[in-house]
Amino acid sequence: MSSFTQGLEILLQQLRSLDCQNRPRVDQSNLDRIERLKITLAEHLRSETTVATSSRSSVTVEQELDPNVDILPTVELVPANNKDDQERRLAALRETVQVCTKCAHLAEFRHSVVFGVGNPNAELMFVGEAPGADEDLLGEPFVGKAGELLTRIIETMGFTRSDVYIANVLKCRPDMPKGSSGNRPPTPEEMQTCLPYLRTQIEIIQPKVMVALGGVAMKGLFGTSEPMKSLRGRWHSFGDIPVMATFHPSYLLRNQALSEKRKVWEDMLQVLERLQAPITQRQRNFFLSK
Repeated sequence: MSSFTQGLEILLQQLRSLDCQNRPRVDQSNLDRIERLKITLAEHLRSETTVATSSRSSVTVEQELDPNVDILPTVELVPANNKDDQERRLAALRETVQVCTKCAHLAEFRHSVVFGVGNPNAELMFVGEAPGADEDLLGEPFVGKAGELLTRIIETMGFTRSDVYIANVLKCRPDMPKGSSGNRPPTPEEMQTCLPYLRTQIEIIQPKVMVALGGVAMKGLFGTSEPMKSLRGRWHSFGDIPVMATFHPSYLLRNQALSEKRKVWEDMLQVLERLQAPITQRQRNFFLSK
């Protein structure tokens, strides 16, 4: 680790300690900026990609801390232009995430870090909230019953899981009291701590369209607490990437009504149209009442 990266780590620790001690609160967006800068620098140092020299190369850490300065991090990577580049960059990021202990309670509880899976050059990316028990054991997102349903949705759209990319806002399973079963949703603080990793994944993959699966994923991505009935079925923007909000597959497992399945399918039809993918008349008629 370079001295610059070490300095960023120390700065993060100091700022978080102030926050924990009820000292003047630290703006979370500034913590995210520093975290993303550290991730980007670490990725740069560990990969073989070329560093782009930009007109903003003289930006200082002090400028990064100033919310009034609209700038990018000092080190910017040339966007990956082929699958091999993206695989190397994702592999470097995965190594960083695998040893993350920023949420000490989650690091102690987890069996594995659930980084993400799929095509590093995917045009379509699905984002969920957090791993469950099955995902934690296998180290892959969406592998339980909800994952099986998501796979069927993807295949009905005309894709395979290997065509798309699947990830979660939180990379570790939220901890549960000893002896308890089931899963709990991640807290806003846990998701905000982990969000820079997802942001970097998105920057590497550069999907044309994203799908946010459920209200918790939408809260992690956008900080919104609006109910899904008002969020789904319309487009949102994560940077310059259009995001379709739809119900989490687990919602459909609990609500088997044809009308609810049709709502999710209408959302997916919008995604296909946005991707300019072919849609058959049979696909358009799925889950319509007869």
